[in-house]
Amino acid sequence: MRMGILSTARIARAFCEGVAGSRHVIVSAVASRDAARAQSFAREFAIARHYDSYAALLADRDIDAVYIPLPNGLHAEWSVRAVGAGKHVLCEKPLAPTVREARDMFAAAHEHGVYLAEAYPFRSQPQTLRTRELIEGGAIGRLRFIQAYFTFTLDAAADIRLDPKLGGGALLDVGCYSVSLIRMLAGQRPVRVSAVARWDEGGVDRALLGTLEFSDGLLAQIIGGFDAALERHALIVGTEGAIQTGFFNHPPRSGPVHLLLRRGNASREPYESIPVASMNGFLAEAEAFERMVRFGPEHWNGATAQESIDIATTLEALLRSAHSGQSADVAE
Repeated sequence: MRMGILSTARIARAFCEGVAGSRHVIVSAVASRDAARAQSFAREFAIARHYDSYAALLADRDIDAVYIPLPNGLHAEWSVRAVGAGKHVLCEKPLAPTVREARDMFAAAHEHGVYLAEAYPFRSQPQTLRTRELIEGGAIGRLRFIQAYFTFTLDAAADIRLDPKLGGGALLDVGCYSVSLIRMLAGQRPVRVSAVARWDEGGVDRALLGTLEFSDGLLAQIIGGFDAALERHALIVGTEGAIQTGFFNHPPRSGPVHLLLRRGNASREPYESIPVASMNGFLAEAEAFERMVRFGPEHWNGATAQESIDIATTLEALLRSAHSGQSADVAE
């Protein structure tokens, strides 16, 4: 699959590094609004073609699919334009700042007969796939509680992730990972949420804590933040045990990846350390995306279209609750 990238941002560089060894995906073109930057990027990563506009790349008939790592507020516009040009689209999370935009994006992809997928590299990691397998196999019984958090320190005042016009804020940047994990494990969207946030001068959330309530009694809690140490962890508790996972995008520098599994409902039961394989998340994700394009949606291990709609709906409700100070229903 010949992919083009709309941007030369830092995450685009990481994507190129990740897929460099793939036998199934090749980055064949890159576009930037700065011609010199596009040329330099193409030279560094041995990319065959470079363009000085996103539209020019989309007009390239040799490109099968595009990866969109643009700011959140630009996802909908360029995804719709890309699918309109007949390209499959792997769009960075969150798919869009609003559920209306997310629906429009999937409607456009359906209309033009191409695939659109929301990029969460952790979901294609063996660690996540094993977690899902254990839960679906009943290893910890019925899910009762989930806590998932992702924090890091963002110091740069001019960072686009703090720009409200571009869909900035901690929830949409890091909190969405936790919402995605919970939606995947729960198999349903929440019915009601409540949230509190710390806001910066520009009007975006620098930290947000949210509670998600599900129709079957499952309760979940997320934390996303720009003003704390780097930490990423999830605790999943069922009626017959618990799982702890880092739900990483990429293998940690600390060494091999393990899941911690405790079977049984007695606190004295020890956690079992389960080693799992790991690979670069961009590589795992891109190759799963290529399999979907080649063989069909059952070969995609990332978020389904319905999950992405539910994630967008939940994120919107969490922000609504944080602004109002009241709980918010999660409705289509």
